[in-house]
Amino acid sequence: MASIASLKTLQSTVKKAVQTTTITDIHTHLFPTTHGKLLLWGVDELLTYHYLVSELFTVAPRSLTHKDFWKMSKQAQADVVWEHVFLKHGPVSEASRGVLTTLNLLGLDVKKRNLASIRKWFAAQKVENYLEKVFKIAGLDHAVMTNNPFMREEVDCWKKGLKVNNRLKPALRIDTLLLDWPAAAKEMKAQGYKVSSTPDAKSIASARRFLADWIEEIKPVYMAASLGPDFSYPDRSTCTKVLDKIVLPTARDLNVPLAMMIGVRKHVMPALGDGGDAVGVADGAAVMHLCQKHPDIKFLVTMLSRVNQHELCVLGRKFPNLHLFGCWWFCNNPSIIEELTRMRLELLGTAITCQHSDARVLDQLIYKWTHTRKIVAEALCEKYQLAWEAGWRPTTQEISRDARAIFGGSFYDFLAK
Repeated sequence: MASIASLKTLQSTVKKAVQTTTITDIHTHLFPTTHGKLLLWGVDELLTYHYLVSELFTVAPRSLTHKDFWKMSKQAQADVVWEHVFLKHGPVSEASRGVLTTLNLLGLDVKKRNLASIRKWFAAQKVENYLEKVFKIAGLDHAVMTNNPFMREEVDCWKKGLKVNNRLKPALRIDTLLLDWPAAAKEMKAQGYKVSSTPDAKSIASARRFLADWIEEIKPVYMAASLGPDFSYPDRSTCTKVLDKIVLPTARDLNVPLAMMIGVRKHVMPALGDGGDAVGVADGAAVMHLCQKHPDIKFLVTMLSRVNQHELCVLGRKFPNLHLFGCWWFCNNPSIIEELTRMRLELLGTAITCQHSDARVLDQLIYKWTHTRKIVAEALCEKYQLAWEAGWRPTTQEISRDARAIFGGSFYDFLAK
């Protein structure tokens, strides 16, 4: 393997490696095409995604109320977003730019601003073929879903044994179990498990069977929970009890990692629906204590506040059972992605997963990964140039290896530990 002979060739090699490497998207909210309306796709879903609905209400006239907006049909809502966010104001936010990138890469002419013709194109698509088209444009091998065993509509789909496209892999969502025991107990009871309204010994045993049965049924890549900035561990809360008595023993016994997304402040503006959540600075010590106390359990962690990122990187250096992933939600903006990627490369090398899409709409895979590749390529170019200036001469194969590592390879290395 010949080493690269010039700085110019180095830079072009790094950029090409990032642009062409296959990506594994380790966290999304997508569903199989067989799960019907649970899989969101198409231009109206893109335009009414909660990022853009939130943006709409920063620019729309006060005469447009949240109540009136939610009474509209999906198409009418999309029309309003198109009018105010794209036509009456410049589409310069990351969310609005993302819609343009997606449509452009699908071959649609956005400069004509003809939403009707765009809708006509989407109406002609067959969802099974369209899913494959999106994955190819984004350059993904597969994506990990979010599958909630406490959500009746999702449970019904799984119980029917509906086929799952091999582009998608399950993850078991357990927020309800950790944060709302009474609601979790109600659903577990509805599914035939003997669980009471408090986590007593019999209920704990039943809840462990519930998790084990779901893990056996869908074979998730990991269990996952979204947690608030007030998440603490250990403490005397029901959440800690459920972790210690149910979730963590299951993770250990069945060798299923626990993914935690920490820092979301729920429902600060309920009128915005899914867009009504905000961000709070979390306590990184909770992650530290989990890793210290449970060295035989794998933890995947991303945090929502920019403030938490440096501490989390340092923890990633200390604990081999901790893997950092993605620039989540409010961190999914180019300036912050660039900052976090550079920080992580500086502190952790390529033992990270630089991004996950968090896509709830299938089409979002196109823009999120197109934008991310460009940002990450620049960061990786810089780091390789610094190594070059220190006398190191990498090969093309080594650069390709490292590009794949931060886009999914290190994730699978971590799971295999």
